[in-house]
Amino acid sequence: MTVIDLWLIGIGTGNPAHVTLEGRAALRDAGLVLVPRKGPGKADLADLRHKILSESGSTAPVAEFDMPVRDESLPYADRVTRWHDEIARIWADTIAANQPDGPVALLVWGDPGLYDSTLRIADRLSPRPTLRVVPGITALQALTAAHAIPFNTVNGTVTVTTGRRLRDHGWPAGAETVVVMLDGECSFQHLPPEGLHIWWGGFLGMAEQVLQSGPLAEAGPRIIATRAEARARHGWIMDTYLLRKTPG
Repeated sequence: MTVIDLWLIGIGTGNPAHVTLEGRAALRDAGLVLVPRKGPGKADLADLRHKILSESGSTAPVAEFDMPVRDESLPYADRVTRWHDEIARIWADTIAANQPDGPVALLVWGDPGLYDSTLRIADRLSPRPTLRVVPGITALQALTAAHAIPFNTVNGTVTVTTGRRLRDHGWPAGAETVVVMLDGECSFQHLPPEGLHIWWGGFLGMAEQVLQSGPLAEAGPRIIATRAEARARHGWIMDTYLLRKTPG
């Protein structure tokens, strides 16, 4: 079997202007672009990818595919493993059906290397493709830019973690700043709020962007309400937040 060239192109957090010049050039040079469809209520995610392709000047053929649904009855690790296996199979079938004349590109939300599974899924393809990764603006950068705050304090530690781990294990030992990704449950609710400040953002970089910040005890309820309202309005939400210990 032929080894394909697979390009994973970071496209930022929803603002087409986040796509770098390198990313735009890669999209113009691709032989096929794979675009996932993520089900009812999320068509605007595919639409945004098409907009980015148009603005980049890409004329590559586009193949859309339906993302499989995770089996919530399985333990978490098994659920994710089987989901990734199924996505890899769909990629392989879609590529084979379209017989690309040139590299295959995937537009990856944020950056392919930060809390994204695209690289792990690519490793499941056989034969393993020749990979090229084009970096993108991350939710971490978009969040700190939106709030005009630094990522870290002077000589301070930063821990990037998930909502699941924050909920199950609490504040990471030794951390001064904690950035939380992939949290659909507002897991900051499980932390003692005293001495913590939070900066939260949803739809970062997009026209729909919403922001909240303040001492956790005060801002937490506002974030929960804002998030619920935004999710109900759009049918989905991507959000992240930064927590930092305050002096005193």
